[in-house]
Amino acid sequence: MKKPQNSLLEPASSAVLVDLGQRIQRLRVARALPQAEIATRAGIARSTASRIENGDASVAIGQVIRYLKSISAELTLETLYTKTDVPTAMLSASERRQRARPLSPAALKEIDF
Repeated sequence: MKKPQNSLLEPASSAVLVDLGQRIQRLRVARALPQAEIATRAGIARSTASRIENGDASVAIGQVIRYLKSISAELTLETLYTKTDVPTAMLSASERRQRARPLSPAALKEIDF
């Protein structure tokens, strides 16, 4: 009987794959690219693209790299972890909560250093 690859990994290794998938997904979402389009560019099925973004251990590393390159040609696994991606940083900034109303002058005086 075939066993799921993620169940054969230790939890720390599985968490690394999930983190990698989430980073790749953030890159794609930050560029507003549909998953199906990127999968087609990479020459993989959309279901495989979904498995990559979910951190499935049974996906071949070559497919992961092709998918990453299809999102942006200059990206590598190294730059994914070492450099800040501008579109992803902009997405994170837009997701931050903002105050719905400005602080009153009294509240501003309270927090003034």
